[in-house]
Amino acid sequence: MRITLDRDRCEGHGVCESAAPELFRLDDQGDLEFPLDGQEIPPPLRAAAADSVLICPVAALKLEG
Repeated sequence: MRITLDRDRCEGHGVCESAAPELFRLDDQGDLEFPLDGQEIPPPLRAAAADSVLICPVAALKLEG
């Protein structure tokens, strides 16, 4: 399972950070930090990652695989 981030769509609402703080973080400027962008999500974090994709209000996250 991989998640990709469309940075042009992301508006920095931080909902993904609330759902999966181990994966997502907003920096001081409100930009999303997602070090695993396009990389394999570790199995223990997959449920939270999938929840983040579903609750993103601007559909900036895409689930692959």
